[in-house]
Amino acid sequence: MSIYDIEVQTIKGETKSLSEYKGKALLIVNTASACGLTPHYKGLQSLYEQYQDKGLVVLGFPCNQFAGQEPGTNEEIQSFCELNYNVTFPMFAKVDVKGEDAHPLFTYLLTHTPEPYRTGDIEWNFVKFLVDASGNVVKQYSARTEPSDIAADIEAILA
Repeated sequence: MSIYDIEVQTIKGETKSLSEYKGKALLIVNTASACGLTPHYKGLQSLYEQYQDKGLVVLGFPCNQFAGQEPGTNEEIQSFCELNYNVTFPMFAKVDVKGEDAHPLFTYLLTHTPEPYRTGDIEWNFVKFLVDASGNVVKQYSARTEPSDIAADIEAILA
């Protein structure tokens, strides 16, 4: 199994296969609209704008598992992201990222992150996973890692 075998729901409810992103580098993030880290949306959008023409796609997955910080509907989340952060990168339907009901994508990311970057856990909103253009998980970043601090790693895998 590869990351490209996983299906996800867009924020508008359409089923999408991650195989549509073959050949692209991915930055996959669990997001929340009412978190102290919510301003990370700005940095994620900036990375997307800076590197999308070079092959990066940022994928946002809202999650309400951490202190109920993403209580809205998919429609409300999309509206919030567009109005407050001008988000244009792909956003997906709200998912669980840990526990029994964790989405298969996040189970895959956690188990395929290489050492020494594997934590085995998603500790909070805005944990980030970098995936190269071949579908290999390169690195996991903590929730507090500023998106701009990932730029050098993005440049390295896009080179």
